[in-house]
Amino acid sequence: MTALAIAAVALLLAAHLGAEARGLRAARAATKVAASLAFVAVALSLGAEGRFAQGILAALILSVAGDALLLSDRRPAFLAGLVAFLLAHLAYAVTFARAAGPRAWHLLPIAAALALVLRWLWPHLGEMKGPVVAYCLVISAMLWLALGVPSALVRLGAVLFYASDLTVARDRFVRPAFANRLVGLPLYYGAQVLLALAAGGAAP
Repeated sequence: MTALAIAAVALLLAAHLGAEARGLRAARAATKVAASLAFVAVALSLGAEGRFAQGILAALILSVAGDALLLSDRRPAFLAGLVAFLLAHLAYAVTFARAAGPRAWHLLPIAAALALVLRWLWPHLGEMKGPVVAYCLVISAMLWLALGVPSALVRLGAVLFYASDLTVARDRFVRPAFANRLVGLPLYYGAQVLLALAAGGAAP
């Protein structure tokens, strides 16, 4: 069941990217939401038992909501999607905090990355400065806590998630292009599958 769910993520992601490339709006929306539901299915197929697993499952479900909302180009939908993903990262952060032994020295490279990202995005944000800064702080905290979890699945998943969000920011604020999604979406779905697998008992 788990292998089938992972295969579904991969196949639906490929179909989504194909729909994106051809400008098929309905297929683009359907395949993206279906691919996101498939990573939830990965976690459910493993039982998702215990507080750690259920915290990850909650974050995955919030991510599905964010994915659906970000299909729209309208600002209210983007803001709602940003909030959904902010809540997803908070759910991840709280979950990882229960199992993490975060290291202080990890804060330095994460803070440096945060500063560089905000410097890069700042001229392009306009009225979105506040929401984007809040989001960047939360995802940075999530990454820091994830790096302290004794699970390679969690650590790699968090790093890939962080990287995928950089492509979303570039697409929304700097230079919209299909190439952003071509790179970012495999990173994102790979991240969520790794985190869903961590809910199956590979992490504390």
